[in-house]
Amino acid sequence: MQHETIGAPTLASNRESRPQPILHDVKQVSDGWIKKYELTYAMPDGSLYSYESVSRKNAETYRRELERAGSGEQQADAICIVGRTPDNELVLIREFRYPLNSWCIAFPAGLIEAGEDLEDCLERELREETGYGFHLIDGKPKFHALPQAGYSSTGLSEESVQVVFAFVEKQSDPEPEPSEFIEVFTLPIADAARFLEENETPIGTRCQLILESFARDARDALQRC
Repeated sequence: MQHETIGAPTLASNRESRPQPILHDVKQVSDGWIKKYELTYAMPDGSLYSYESVSRKNAETYRRELERAGSGEQQADAICIVGRTPDNELVLIREFRYPLNSWCIAFPAGLIEAGEDLEDCLERELREETGYGFHLIDGKPKFHALPQAGYSSTGLSEESVQVVFAFVEKQSDPEPEPSEFIEVFTLPIADAARFLEENETPIGTRCQLILESFARDARDALQRC
């Protein structure tokens, strides 16, 4: 039996070569910091299909974001900061997360404020949550954002998060909000694999995968020795 090799589809081919549901209506069901919506789609056979979702955005902005995403455009809602110190340690946090009723391991993260660029958001969130700031190299901050923001929970929300890798150093005490309970700790990159094996605290998927990537790089380096 022969298998066809298929290359990675482009965004245009995703939109144009396959029949797909078309957004028909966005109805807000409940209000609050998190809002619930009922989305109505016209299916390829002409029938209508309803789907429940949530967003922080109001109905007008949410619909605009959905239409933008459907056309291939994207704007990050939040940032996740993978901070690396001069001692090759990763800056992580334990934060009490109310939806979990539990502490959770994560990288520092937060919402991008209106009109805020990526560098300003990165510096603000680092300072507020951890007390860390940029470790300047040749007098300049050094950071690298992944080419594309990733979505947090595609079955529930349109929220997208831009992951940024940055060189950082301790500069001050953290400045969390009164409702934020955050413990800052560092993890030597060489210990990432051991940490994943031994950790028993709930952990965010994004954090888990990034740590696994560092752990794999360390394992590969050992095998080459």
